[in-house]
Amino acid sequence: QVQLVESGGGLVQAGGSLRLSCAASESIFSFNVMAWYRQGPGKQRELVARRTIGTTDYADSVKGRFTISRDNAKNTIYLQMNSLKPEDTGIYYCNALRSYIEYWGPGTQVTVSS
Repeated sequence: QVQLVESGGGLVQAGGSLRLSCAASESIFSFNVMAWYRQGPGKQRELVARRTIGTTDYADSVKGRFTISRDNAKNTIYLQMNSLKPEDTGIYYCNALRSYIEYWGPGTQVTVSS
């Protein structure tokens, strides 16, 4: 069973930055897709950023502010979040896809104050 664990969430003032980490139990190079989702209060879970072997995609609401990256040696993916806004508040989830199976981490809370 693949295990994903997020970290790096917390409270930050609007305009500030956070870097989220997602540590996987095995090589992230083996996954077809690595992604970050989030769920704000009273909202549905939404895709924030996704990285495949050939493409990197971002939600329009975070484009230009967030960056997804990998460190294969550490089996970790990151989400660098800059210029944070209160509407970025929510639980952020790490997601991985391999062999048509999706895996999820338990999430990490991000709160942005105005």
